[in-house]
Amino acid sequence: MAADHEEHAHGGVAHADHHGHGGHGGHGEHAGHGDHGGHGGHAGHGGHGDHAKVFRDRFWLSLALSVPVVFTSHMIAGWLGYTVPNPLMWVPPLLGTAVFVYGGWPFLSGAVSELRSLRPGMMTLVAMAISVAFGSSLLSSLGAVGPELDFWWELVLLVVIMLLGHWLEMRALGQASGALEALAELLPDTAERIGPDGAVEQAPVAELRTGDTVLVRSGGRVPADGTVAEGGAAMDESMITGESRTVHRGPGAAVVAGTVATDSAIRVRVDAVGEDTALAGIQRLVAEAQESRSRAQALADRAAALLFWFALGAGIVTAVVWSLLGAPSDAVTRTVTVLVIACPHALGLAIPLVIAISTAKSARAGILVKDRLALERMRQVDTVLFDKTGTLTKGRPAVSGTAAAPGRTEEEVLALAGAAESDSEHPLAKAIVRAAGERGPVPRAEGFRSETGRGVHATVGGTEVSVGGPGMLADRGLSEPAALAQATRDWRSAGATVLHVIADGAVAGALALADEVRPESAEAVRDLHARGVRVAMVTGDARNVADAVASRLGVDEVFAEVRPDDKDSVVRDLQGRGHAVAMVGDGVNDAPALARADVGVAIGAGTDVAIESAGVVLASDDPRGVLSVRTLSEASYRKMVQNLVWAAGYNVAAVPLAAGVLAPVGFVLPPAVGAVLMSLSTIVVALNAQLLRRVPLRPGS
Repeated sequence: MAADHEEHAHGGVAHADHHGHGGHGGHGEHAGHGDHGGHGGHAGHGGHGDHAKVFRDRFWLSLALSVPVVFTSHMIAGWLGYTVPNPLMWVPPLLGTAVFVYGGWPFLSGAVSELRSLRPGMMTLVAMAISVAFGSSLLSSLGAVGPELDFWWELVLLVVIMLLGHWLEMRALGQASGALEALAELLPDTAERIGPDGAVEQAPVAELRTGDTVLVRSGGRVPADGTVAEGGAAMDESMITGESRTVHRGPGAAVVAGTVATDSAIRVRVDAVGEDTALAGIQRLVAEAQESRSRAQALADRAAALLFWFALGAGIVTAVVWSLLGAPSDAVTRTVTVLVIACPHALGLAIPLVIAISTAKSARAGILVKDRLALERMRQVDTVLFDKTGTLTKGRPAVSGTAAAPGRTEEEVLALAGAAESDSEHPLAKAIVRAAGERGPVPRAEGFRSETGRGVHATVGGTEVSVGGPGMLADRGLSEPAALAQATRDWRSAGATVLHVIADGAVAGALALADEVRPESAEAVRDLHARGVRVAMVTGDARNVADAVASRLGVDEVFAEVRPDDKDSVVRDLQGRGHAVAMVGDGVNDAPALARADVGVAIGAGTDVAIESAGVVLASDDPRGVLSVRTLSEASYRKMVQNLVWAAGYNVAAVPLAAGVLAPVGFVLPPAVGAVLMSLSTIVVALNAQLLRRVPLRPGS
């Protein structure tokens, strides 16, 4: 494939020779097992169903059951000044038990999983609190302990809030799991195999063997890697190369599984099938990169693990101290209060709320965050690696220069070329017609005809006009006028395609066509530099083409003439040098690199596979979106830390008070007050997360 890219780039010969061809120029949320909770299970991939739905369903039913529990609580009734009728006294224990069993099941089963792996975290902390609250409340309802240990209303609200937090987290973000499936969908299910007698038969792609000959009709996909045995077609290879323009493939040329014959039928001799195809190789790279990507623990999980040991230790110390003081009743009350208050209402929402708000905010700005850890990593990125074609450039040719022979004007040359090309579907032709229309009216042409591999011909206002490359000049015995030589030499050195315009048998001028650089790219590079981020570029184009684009944009490092399946190694090379890398790309060939990078950013206009392999997707083609991702990353992380400090800080302060450390001076934190303070802590966290909505994601917004 490298040779193909080089052919595109050098001196314009390849594009000129293919120019004029008269064709069409074609171009889960699985964030953890539902029954094992969200934290500690987010890395799961594919095939596990919609786990967010598990928490959503449990949340709504638990919320419905919690309302009567709260309003039949004697504590709530006392605060609001009404009396609960005696027949309703069993509503809290009955419905509270239902909420504990049904709504609390994911946390209870998740705690078992965490304890089995000897890694207690959020699930264990929640399970401990709701279990203690349930046990003490049940005993209180049965009269075994005092009413001060009745936590039914606090138990149900705790379960509801934790279910809400996990539902928000899973709905907001889930690990991409469809990359391999999307790659597989590029291949047709069946192929038209040509038998020894010339008859065409339908055969499953899995049954193709090396040496078979298959018929690929116009608009059809190549079923396996092979060589064109007969015919020729403009091949759309964008799903492999990321290049939007078609490439002519004639007899003897290699074609790759998954590419499309856009304009005519060809016969292909199969050279590789199954695991030996280029597409299968890319599949393996994507899988390996996804498996090797680090699975950093979420901040809330780390905080929950520490808080679990803190709460457990505080509970044990509380029970021992009050028992030694000869107050077994106080020992039970204080210990239960400590263990219930230690449950992280606020901690359970600290991360999910920030993620949910940042995800919604980013979506409105055209940024889809798919990997919940992508934002955390993006703030640490020090190098952004852009794929050139379709990312920093538009991935389509544009007229970048016009030169006229003596006696002609540039406008006249462009108008003649635009008229002659107006009936062609070739990408270069469309670029010429577009440029001519921007300069003024395009004359009508008659008698259009194309000459495969040479160019196009038409009559424009009585003038015979031809547009083509070096092959056409050679056929006509024409040479380039000296007045054009310097311009065309400079164009070729910059990697542009050069076409000549011939009018009535004489060279009237020349045109340069090159991949159009996005006007926003220079600003994106400049703003990243202002943040202290290095910018690198990778491309399959020739060195002179890559250097020309890099020089224009101010790119720090260029990787040119890189084979499609080697972009992954470029990311690995940068990471080996100690850089945290964000890869920005749009093609299937970018998928392994996107998966390998610390943060993969896919251009939304790119292929489905690139999008599935990335943690972040830009809905537009604007590369400045990368800066918005970094801004969002920094702001989100800041809010996460603030919320965690507040949530954990509340527990660190409230637990000793609940344990009775100030009892010697006459202050003991009542269980009810501790529960109220816990709810207030949750409100503070929620309000702080809302401030994230004010963060501008684009300069001046």
